[in-house]
Amino acid sequence: MKNKNKTVWSARFNNATSKIFEKIGASIDIDKRLYKEDILGSIVHTQMLIKQKIISKERGIKIINGLKKIRNEIKKNKFKFNKKYEDIHLNIEKRLFSIIGDNAGYLHIARSRNDQVITDFKLWIKKASKETIKNLNDLIKSFLKKSESNIQTIMPGFTHLKNAQPISYAHYLLAYVEMFKRDKKRFTNNINYIDECPLGVGALSGTSYKIDRNFTSKKLGFKKPTDNSIDTVSDRDFVLDFLSSASICAMHISRFAEELIIWNSDIFKLITLDDRMLTGSSIMPQKKNPDPAELIRGRAGKNFGSLQAMLTTMKGLPLSYYKDMQEDKELVFNSYDTLLQSIIISNELIKSLKPNKKRMLDLSNEGYTTATDFADYLVQNNDLSFREAYKISAKLINYAEEKKKKLNQLNFNEVKKIKNDLNKNVMKVFDVKNSVNLKTSLGGTSTKNIKKMISKLKKEFK
Repeated sequence: MKNKNKTVWSARFNNATSKIFEKIGASIDIDKRLYKEDILGSIVHTQMLIKQKIISKERGIKIINGLKKIRNEIKKNKFKFNKKYEDIHLNIEKRLFSIIGDNAGYLHIARSRNDQVITDFKLWIKKASKETIKNLNDLIKSFLKKSESNIQTIMPGFTHLKNAQPISYAHYLLAYVEMFKRDKKRFTNNINYIDECPLGVGALSGTSYKIDRNFTSKKLGFKKPTDNSIDTVSDRDFVLDFLSSASICAMHISRFAEELIIWNSDIFKLITLDDRMLTGSSIMPQKKNPDPAELIRGRAGKNFGSLQAMLTTMKGLPLSYYKDMQEDKELVFNSYDTLLQSIIISNELIKSLKPNKKRMLDLSNEGYTTATDFADYLVQNNDLSFREAYKISAKLINYAEEKKKKLNQLNFNEVKKIKNDLNKNVMKVFDVKNSVNLKTSLGGTSTKNIKKMISKLKKEFK
């Protein structure tokens, strides 16, 4: 074949493509990652062409066998990708010509690279979303395991990074489980949103061939074909959905990493991390730095950047397909790789984390964390409004602060100086463990609630 090294559109052009454009216009270094999806889509498309008698069975079988051979070559790293042919689609097509000759030219009947690439990409994102969900499940299980062993561990809950109220450390960890559950739901929803097959809409207007789009949709694992050919090739909402979900998940992971960095600091000393999750200093021999946590905190910015870049790319594009959209795959691949690594590192971090239980308990008594419990006691036992009780509790805090005492260090006589008609059982409210177990409202931090929640979650994430 004397023209085998020319581009498919060379017959229309008088001059060869500029070398610099050939370099920046080629996406093969990025989209070769789609080879499995591309070959699967081509095999199913060929099966449909045979079924609809658009091509002969004999010709179709040659195409399918050639595609399977190419897939095997790529798996074994025996396939040579060429930037001259721009992308994964044309690289495979060119190789198919060299294997089966002119029969390869029948593969592209009733389709365009426009619908082909979206089909490939949707299939890939479905697969990537499922892998992300799997790893989020593993992360949630690790959080549950750590929670179950720390139900009775008391720590201060924070607002504004100031001690607020005593809570169970398990309850704190379960808050992240809720975040990751929402992340999982977002990726699951994305799979449902993406479940429409683009193949068969052509470049933008459909095709005059009597194709069967329901057949290809079913074979490729989609619920149904897309409904509008123009929207189909214009649509990158599924890319934005994935990047948005990845960004929110990365943000949650970054918040977790930030907690670990603060808690592990010499000021807080609330946790320790296993040495395998720490690094040293080139000059200070004593240092053990939480670099993995810092890295996943920093890497969230890469996820955010990919989302912002894709939004910016899409915001000014008229309908339907433009070369700008070629940038989508690198953004998604990078975002996915970054997020998956961050999830895996987070899993290692939570497993290696050891709470300093004594320090947590001691710190939970700092900052007058049971002041609200005292106010609630006055409302429930002395027939006061909460605002009246709040003022009395504030007076007690001022007294304790003046005497340089914690609330649990006050004696009954000192408390009676603030309100003289109190019963001695009021002293229970200054016990942080009692404070935790009083929070029995749905979603509260009581031991009873936490045990129920862990039991429920363990069934959900077997």
